[in-house]
Amino acid sequence: MEPIRLVVGRALPLPRADVDTDQIIPSHWLKRLERTGYGAGLFEAWRSDPGFVLNDPRYRGASILLAGPNFGCGSSREHAVWALRDSGFRAVVSTRFADIFKNNALRNGLLTVEVDEPTVALLFDAVRAGHHQAQLALAVYTHRVRQAIGALAVTLGGVDALVFTAGVGEHAGKVREAVCVGLECLGLELDVHANASCSPDMDVAKPGSRGRILVISTREDVTMLREMIQVLGGNC
Repeated sequence: MEPIRLVVGRALPLPRADVDTDQIIPSHWLKRLERTGYGAGLFEAWRSDPGFVLNDPRYRGASILLAGPNFGCGSSREHAVWALRDSGFRAVVSTRFADIFKNNALRNGLLTVEVDEPTVALLFDAVRAGHHQAQLALAVYTHRVRQAIGALAVTLGGVDALVFTAGVGEHAGKVREAVCVGLECLGLELDVHANASCSPDMDVAKPGSRGRILVISTREDVTMLREMIQVLGGNC
């Protein structure tokens, strides 16, 4: 199985809550012994409706599924992930996934991206408004940043402060907010209002947050100038 580096593609909206594994792939498909060939069974009952979103030609070739909350609940059948993969999906975006489904997805190369409700709502609105070619690389980007933060937190035995700096970190408040989703377990609680209106060199963590979330100004122009002077053999 190839590692997931980047998922960029068309999104298909399925704003139904509590979609269980039996709805994803009916139980009669479990009689098969193979691990492939389940694409035709994906959402089989719903696909009999011509108006079902998977039958909409506008979303043909979609590789990202925008799902409602608690996606993949129900039984532990791994076939649900196989069906999604066989149908061309490489990532599912939702506010919450069932734990067993999430673990099955991880083992089979299907990326599950958890974002907050406002972000999911924004994505649904964009797709419904006709932005069917919208690229959801940002969701994967922020997911990978959170993974790196979690790994470092384990290695370091905790997190005292999370620092955002340079171009994206200093100026993209929406990216900072997306990265901080779910980091409360590490003691990092973002003050959404402070983050939205922050200025350089500011702490945007909630007052009760154990760890600080800092936005630090970086003079990249000065750094590049110093490096250029060093290359030219001069002194700064």
